[in-house]
Amino acid sequence: MCSLYSSRLCAINSEYKIWVSSKSSGYVTSLKVNERKKQTEADKLEEINAKIQNLETISTTVAEWKEQHQKIVFTNGCFDILHLGHIKYLEKAKKVGDVLIIGINSDASVKRLKGKDRPINNEFDRAYLINSLKTVDYTVIFNEDTPYELIKIIKPDILVKGGDYKNKKVVGSDIVKKTKLIEFIEGKSTTELINKIKKCY
Repeated sequence: MCSLYSSRLCAINSEYKIWVSSKSSGYVTSLKVNERKKQTEADKLEEINAKIQNLETISTTVAEWKEQHQKIVFTNGCFDILHLGHIKYLEKAKKVGDVLIIGINSDASVKRLKGKDRPINNEFDRAYLINSLKTVDYTVIFNEDTPYELIKIIKPDILVKGGDYKNKKVVGSDIVKKTKLIEFIEGKSTTELINKIKKCY
């Protein structure tokens, strides 16, 4: 039973399932747990941020992976509002190779492709969210309407696009060794999600 004096400490430590045997030892234990938690969160943030590459760093990164004979997979998209369709698509993309690199359309690029009201989330938020997925190894933000120049730099082994590109020319297919189309999950898209939100609210 917590005393009135130590109730605050007990409440804090209950979050970590730590039994406070005394006021002093409980306070020290709580501080240690909080420090470990903060350090873990800081490490995770640093790890995710490191996965956001630019045109210069991605070239070096890819060269290092290719020296290790790793298959490089590339795909791209706006990924404006991350949803299940995106996640399943990227999971399948990762399975066709070893290292998955995602080209993220910049805010200016999305606006040109999708209209003045897009994107909903800015380019850095979108890149961060994509990088937080275990299946994704790196992201690169590009400003052009297509990722052709980025694909020329990366020279991936496999280029992945959605199933809607069947019987269509895939940008960059002339650069890569193999192009693979992956079907989307029906009814899962950012546009449909936005329309649903507008309808409900």
